[in-house]
Amino acid sequence: MKRYLLDTNVLLHALKQDAFWVNIAAEFELGSSQNFISVVSLGELYALSLRNNWGAAKTANLQLLKTYFGVLDINVELILQKYAEIDAFSQGKLQNMPLSVSSRNMGKNDLWIAATASAFQLPLLSNDKDFGHLDGAFLDLMVLG
Repeated sequence: MKRYLLDTNVLLHALKQDAFWVNIAAEFELGSSQNFISVVSLGELYALSLRNNWGAAKTANLQLLKTYFGVLDINVELILQKYAEIDAFSQGKLQNMPLSVSSRNMGKNDLWIAATASAFQLPLLSNDKDFGHLDGAFLDLMVLG
């Protein structure tokens, strides 16, 4: 059974329990294995809950994410190394690994999430095409939607 790292945008669908989430959960069999989220995604969701004044029910669902998925910390040496490599690669500055497209400015949170997927060798489930240049080089990207 494959394990995955879920990007923040996918977790938003999980919180809503919408049809998109139901389809992804079934397609990737997310209920039958331990899957993971980055502590960075959790921080992004907490910030969204405050900015958007989420009610008690949705905030409670946010707490459930921590029990349903394994939360991976970023204070891991390999993640720190991958963060630096992915940042340099995205800017076309990583020696011995040329970037085949124009340089990309990735958001810092996306860099942390990509580094986590790369370090733990977890396929990344995301709606975000900004990770596309990393697919095959640093991670296995599953673009949804």
